[in-house]
Amino acid sequence: MSGRTKPFSGFEFMIAWRYLRARRAEGGVSVMTWISFIGIALAVMALIATLAVRSGFRHEFVATIVGANPHISVLGLERFDYTEEERALIAANPDVAAALAGRAATTRTIEAPQVVADAVRAVAGVEHAAAVIRAEVMASARAENTLGQVIGITAEDLATVPLVREPEAAFGDLQRFNEGVAIGEGVARRLGLRIGDTIRLTSPTGAQTVGGRAARIGGYEVVYVFRVGRWDIDNVRIYMPFAEAQSFFGRDGVADSIDVAVGDPEAVEEVVWEVSQAAGQGTYVRTWQDSSGAYLQALQMEDNIMFVILSILVLIATMNIVSGLIMLVKNKSHDIGILRTVGLSEGSILRVFFICGSAIGLAGTVVGVALGCAFAIWIDPIFSFVNWVAGGGVWDPSVRLLSQLPARLEWGDVMSAVTLSLGLSFVVTIFPARRAARMNPVEALRYE
Repeated sequence: MSGRTKPFSGFEFMIAWRYLRARRAEGGVSVMTWISFIGIALAVMALIATLAVRSGFRHEFVATIVGANPHISVLGLERFDYTEEERALIAANPDVAAALAGRAATTRTIEAPQVVADAVRAVAGVEHAAAVIRAEVMASARAENTLGQVIGITAEDLATVPLVREPEAAFGDLQRFNEGVAIGEGVARRLGLRIGDTIRLTSPTGAQTVGGRAARIGGYEVVYVFRVGRWDIDNVRIYMPFAEAQSFFGRDGVADSIDVAVGDPEAVEEVVWEVSQAAGQGTYVRTWQDSSGAYLQALQMEDNIMFVILSILVLIATMNIVSGLIMLVKNKSHDIGILRTVGLSEGSILRVFFICGSAIGLAGTVVGVALGCAFAIWIDPIFSFVNWVAGGGVWDPSVRLLSQLPARLEWGDVMSAVTLSLGLSFVVTIFPARRAARMNPVEALRYE
């Protein structure tokens, strides 16, 4: 029989199936089979759910970073900020430049910003370039105060910022931007502001006077309130018309940076050199990956650690297969002796028990994949139920920076979980299956 038997013949599957569904009174290990099956299913579900949440975190972080921030920022190098009189004096007598440099202020602004923006916009791969003003202010209203980040930008350029143009939630009219300011929902909530209210901005970098530097104070109507879903943007961001920002912060004729948007933010490094060359001397560039790389590195490190930990969980679950098969081999030693006597080869016996263990691993993996995918797809109602059971407050956006728990199901992650589970299930099954195959039929039937 062994000479004519093909590997994984029908009778081998039939014998394996009879062993798997045998009741304990018949020498089966149905309880251990169910324990192994449930353990693998839960482990695979946990792995897929974790990978989905991990992918969701990274996708949401990247989406909010590149959706509300520039992909590339062109910044000015530090230089001396001479007055018109000092420039004329240096032009007439270059020797006084060293003396004036000792008491002159420095600046990092970009001169002729529209010229630089037009040059950068002409680079292949660049979709948009906008001159902006950036400054920190104290925002106040109704006896409440909070720190804010003002971004001076034209209405046309603001309309190209994806998460401001199409945020999670918005109030007011972005078309009225030139009549006031647009603020994040967190700023509005802290100051108790609504559309039409006035927000007062105070900047410490005002004009120089005899008594010191005077603060600049201005009041602006709130015409638009947005929520992008990222805590550190919604709670500080204030958009102001570019010309008004130049006047308010004393940046006449200059800009603090050129904000650049590219077609593929993930491949931003491919156009950095061309953008730098187009911006010209006296500037340098920073990408969104430079600014937010720490977030991505922390997520990547957490991803790797969680994958290793959950892989160990899957390994522990598959070890139940070994325990179940060892008990099955012991209980079926009499059957093994008879099968060997009637002509089954060691290879056939090995494959029978290999099928038993692999079937448990395969079934558990399939169910685990289904449960894990269902968890990722319906994570919002599931998490809402968990939050309700816990009495609320499970998710704190101020700590996690995102407004809700994200999950993104990617087939690469699913295949990684499937490959890990099936690979471990197949490997651990080999050892008890080999023990059954090498059992001496004479010893198995000695006491029969």
